[in-house]
Amino acid sequence: MTTSINNQDTTQAPPALNITPGAVSKVKEILAARQLDGYALRVFVSGGGCSGLQYGMAIEKDAEDFDTVVAVDGIRLLVDPTSLRYLRGASIDFVDDLMGGGFRIDNPNAVASCGCGHSFRTAEDDPESTTGGACGCGGGCGH
Repeated sequence: MTTSINNQDTTQAPPALNITPGAVSKVKEILAARQLDGYALRVFVSGGGCSGLQYGMAIEKDAEDFDTVVAVDGIRLLVDPTSLRYLRGASIDFVDDLMGGGFRIDNPNAVASCGCGHSFRTAEDDPESTTGGACGCGGGCGH
């Protein structure tokens, strides 16, 4: 009798989204303050911003049919399929410092981003760009 070993690829795709404990706490705080029990944070990408694409967030009750739902420590993140294409593997954090507070997205898919961190480009959108950096808006993109 011969034994066959199945050498399957165990490489896993990156998680849809990551969220830090600080960001989880802030989402919980926002939902509690607005008495929005059972609501979720939608994270999306839309056209615009000084780098071509921009991040957005909204509070929503229900997921849409094709959304990816990421549940972390009692909160839900909702991401539509088009946005997920740009956000897969990104990490959401909440920063509160002297320069201002807010949600920040560290996106491994971005090859260039605006100085404000709200706008970005991917290699797909700018195939000649291979390095990150500011888009030249001087931080004056209104965010």
